[in-house]
Amino acid sequence: MKAIAQTEFGDADVLVMRELPDPPIALDQVLVEVRAAGVNPVDRLVRMGYVASTTPCHFPLIPGWDVAGVVRAVGPAVDGFAVGDEVFGYQRKDHVQHGTYAQLVAATERGLAHKPASLSFEEAGGLALTGLTALQALRKVGVSSGDTVLVHAAAGGVGHLAVQVARVLGASRVIGTASPRNHDFLRSLGVEPVSYGDALVNNVAELVGGDGKVDVAFDCVGGAALNDSPALVRDPARIVSIVDTNVLELGGRYAYAKPVRADLDWLAEQAGSGAVKVEVQQTFPLEQAADAHRLLEGRHVRGKVVLTV
Repeated sequence: MKAIAQTEFGDADVLVMRELPDPPIALDQVLVEVRAAGVNPVDRLVRMGYVASTTPCHFPLIPGWDVAGVVRAVGPAVDGFAVGDEVFGYQRKDHVQHGTYAQLVAATERGLAHKPASLSFEEAGGLALTGLTALQALRKVGVSSGDTVLVHAAAGGVGHLAVQVARVLGASRVIGTASPRNHDFLRSLGVEPVSYGDALVNNVAELVGGDGKVDVAFDCVGGAALNDSPALVRDPARIVSIVDTNVLELGGRYAYAKPVRADLDWLAEQAGSGAVKVEVQQTFPLEQAADAHRLLEGRHVRGKVVLTV
């Protein structure tokens, strides 16, 4: 098969198309013929070697944890998937080597779900990791009916799904920080936009009214946004960050996406009904994975960047 594989850690230039053996599948795995693979900020961290201290990495290393495609084969112990099924999923494994930037992926059942017919492969390829991150983080701080939720970096990959998931979970108001150029986009998602920066606390207080506080703050960027969050929420225990473990020192929660089949099925149901929509800003053919990484590193992506295979 053809795959993007790196033989060393480094900048985007290490992402090279190579011919590699087809992956074998275990008795409880599914072989997926890839149609699309989402590109995520964590892929850059993998590429540069930043995850090697916590997760074993092996060369040649195929990046990517997001996948959408068609089942080509199933192991004899697999339940619920058959050859020809259209699927999507989050394929993070205990060792980093056999990722989704490839023509074929040996997928675990727990990180796979059936793709809704109404979703394109490109949309499905950008749903799993960011969708799971949003859903699991919001559940961690108990988002429910009547809550006012603030999402930092609401137009980004996780952020634009988090604002929609918060609505599905019952939030009565969703406020999102973004640059002014993305405010209309947020409004189209039913979000009240607010500009980030030094005046964020005052801007949110003015928008919210009353005591100027929100119920939940969801942090997708860390730094100043996270540091401002205790002044924005009624209870620091309802601050959740997906990027900065310093949130624990503030009394909040840290979230990291886990491959949970039931959560993927939930996302499939919401995306299939149109309650959650994946914004794909740009697609790149697999061989241009390095260009996709460079675009993501510019930090001005709205929604998702996806590789097509």
